[in-house]
Amino acid sequence: MKAMREKTLLQQLSAGDIPDMVREAAARERVELDALLDDLLAGRSVIPVNRAVPKPRPCALGRGLAVKVNANLGTSPDYPEARGELDKLRAAVEAGADAVMDLSTGGDLDRTRELIVRNSPVSVGSVPVYQAAALAREVRGSIVEMTSEDIFRAVEAHCSSGVDFITVHCGVTRRVLETLQRNPRVADIVSRGGALHAGWMIHHDRENPLFEEFDRLLEIAARYEVTLSLGDGLRPGAVADATDAAQLAELQVLGELVQRARAAGVQCMVEGPGHIPLHQVEVNVRLAKTLTRDAPFYVLGPLVTDVAPGYDHIVAAIGGALAGMAGADFLCYVTPREHLGLPTAEDVREGVVVTRIAAHAADLARGSRGAAEWDLRMSRARKALDWEEQLRLALDPQRARRMHEERKVEGERACTMCGDFCAMQFISRYLGRPAGTC
Repeated sequence: MKAMREKTLLQQLSAGDIPDMVREAAARERVELDALLDDLLAGRSVIPVNRAVPKPRPCALGRGLAVKVNANLGTSPDYPEARGELDKLRAAVEAGADAVMDLSTGGDLDRTRELIVRNSPVSVGSVPVYQAAALAREVRGSIVEMTSEDIFRAVEAHCSSGVDFITVHCGVTRRVLETLQRNPRVADIVSRGGALHAGWMIHHDRENPLFEEFDRLLEIAARYEVTLSLGDGLRPGAVADATDAAQLAELQVLGELVQRARAAGVQCMVEGPGHIPLHQVEVNVRLAKTLTRDAPFYVLGPLVTDVAPGYDHIVAAIGGALAGMAGADFLCYVTPREHLGLPTAEDVREGVVVTRIAAHAADLARGSRGAAEWDLRMSRARKALDWEEQLRLALDPQRARRMHEERKVEGERACTMCGDFCAMQFISRYLGRPAGTC
C-alpha cells in the first residue's frame, strides 16, 4: 500500500488538530480528553494505528488508561499454514484481546500478515526482523547472511502492509553485548529478535543496524504512523537472570531512544521482561518507567517461576497482575503451551482470558475507571442469586454458563456447592433482607 506523507498523530496534536479516534479513545477509557492529549503529547500514552489501514478498535495504552492485553499469533516452520492463524485471531478477539501480534516465521509470511491485518478489528503488531532472517535463510542459506538492507526492507514491508506497531530490537548494541559477555547468564538470550541481532552482530563484527540507523527507522515509522515497540532483546529468560547488568544496560539505551522518537513525532513504547521473581516485579516496572520517562510499558508476563510448563499462562498472570498494579500498561499473554510448542486456537483463547483477569486485577488496584463498578455489580448479583446477571457480567460468560449448567439442579436457587447451606440465602432470613434483593 502506498504511504501517505502526512503529519504524524503527535504532530497533529501539537498543531491543535484532534482526530476523532483520540476523542473516541478518551470516551471509551472514560478519561478527560485534555488529560489524554497531555499524555499523548508527552509520550506517556500511545494509540498504535497505521494510517494506511485504520482499525475499527485501536487501543490506547499508557498512563491513566485501563491495562490492555495482547495475544501473539503466527506460524512456524513446522506449522506454516496461514489460514490457521485466522482461527487464532478469532479466538483472541472473541476472548477480549485488545491487540494481536503476528510473529510468523514459517510459510508465506506476507500472506499471513496481510490476512491478519485485513481481518483484525484490533491493533496489529509484528516483528520485521523475523522476515528478514527467514528470507536470508531461504535465499542465502544462513540467517546471519541477512543484510542491513534486508532488515529495513522488511520494516518498510510490514509498515506498508498496515501493521500498527512493530517490535524493533534497537537496544541490542555492541556495548550491551559486551555487558552480557562480562556477566554470563543461565539462559543467555531468549528473545528471538534479540538473538538474531546479536548473532548477526557477532558474526559481522558490526553494530546493530537498527541502532546505527535509528533516524532511518524513525522516518519509516513516521511515514506510515506506526508505533515503535522498543524490544527487550536482553530480557531474562530465567528467574536467575532477572534484573542483571545486561538487562539494565539495554534498558538505558531504550530510554535514550525513546527521547529521540518523541522528538521525531513518532509514538513509541518499551517492552519489558521476561522471567522475573515475584519480589523483583515492582522494582523492574519502576526502573523501566524512570529510565524511559514514563513511556508505556509492555511486558511479557512477567513469569515469576520457571518450573510450571503447561501452566505458564497462570505463572504469567500472577506476574502480570503485579506488574500492572506497579504501572505496566500492556500485558502480552502467555498460553498454556508456552515453552512447549506452537499454541492452538484454544490455547490462545485461554491465554487471553487468564491475562485479562490479571489486567482487571491490576485495574482494580490502580483505581481505573469502571473496574470497581464491574465487581460491585457482580457482587450484588451474587447476593441476589441472580444467575443470569452473574453469567452476563462474567469475564468469560461462555465458560461460566457451561460450568453452571453442568452442575445445576432444577428448582434450586443456590448453586450445587451449597444448596440449602447457601450462606447468603441462610443469613438473609436473619438480617431481614431476603435473598433476591440488594
